[in-house]
Amino acid sequence: MRIAVTGSSGLIGTALSEALRQRGDRLQRIVRSASRTTSDEDVVWDIEHGVLDGQRLEGADAVVHLAGENIASGRWTARRKERILQSRTGSTSLLARTLAGLHHKPRVLACASAIGIYGDRGDELLSEKSEPGTTFLARVCQQWEAAAQVAADAGIRLVHLRFGMVLSTEGGALPKMLTPFRLGLGGPIGNGRQFMSWVAIDDVVGAIEHVLDHDAVRGPVNIVAPQPVTNREFATVLGRVLRRPAVLPLPAPVVRLLMGEMADELLLASARVVPARLEQSGYTFRYDRLEAALRALLGR
Repeated sequence: MRIAVTGSSGLIGTALSEALRQRGDRLQRIVRSASRTTSDEDVVWDIEHGVLDGQRLEGADAVVHLAGENIASGRWTARRKERILQSRTGSTSLLARTLAGLHHKPRVLACASAIGIYGDRGDELLSEKSEPGTTFLARVCQQWEAAAQVAADAGIRLVHLRFGMVLSTEGGALPKMLTPFRLGLGGPIGNGRQFMSWVAIDDVVGAIEHVLDHDAVRGPVNIVAPQPVTNREFATVLGRVLRRPAVLPLPAPVVRLLMGEMADELLLASARVVPARLEQSGYTFRYDRLEAALRALLGR
């Protein structure tokens, strides 16, 4: 297939691009600057000014939209929260409108979203049928997903990739955890009872490929492993894999002091999410247990 990808230089985009190339697909990158192009097939877009040359995307079989500002790279000021929202809704709206207007439309548009759409839900078991939450990230995700609807209205199969916490040694949360845990300073955050819905990077890539290849899959799809764990369980397993104690708690007030509002939504919120649609559609996880995933990633 010819597959166009936005956000191809990010954590997920890099891994996905390599996997698509290895299985023989033609990769067409949609990038923000001409300096980032690596082939004649690459397309430059200007999100701020609403510019994307749709003719260059005519005949693409699938589009994977992963672009969006990193939500964890700084404190959430009012201005930053607006950028987080606009980077998602603006790019998604531009892409969806462009694809909807093509003569030869792609068969599928797979758009990034996040399990943040469910908000802080304690130990409630959450599937794709669960109602959205009311937190800042929940509202962002709802608007993010809504921005792609014009593509579905034009007959393109639309999939919302609701990513959980992606485990990779190349980026994301895991590398930030490793130093304190290796020093024996790791432990639960807050009371440790909040659920963490994790997924190994190999399964992120595998799930996206599965979504692209299976025409029956549409709508929201939770990209998480089948066995979410509490924060305390995560700390215990990571400590065991690293052969280090993991008993030093990081109190919630300290986390809030360091991170502000972001602490409550990214570290202290609880979302016990399961991948119902992936499993129902026949996807087989490479890593369905946390310890196996961490040992594979860390060579332990």
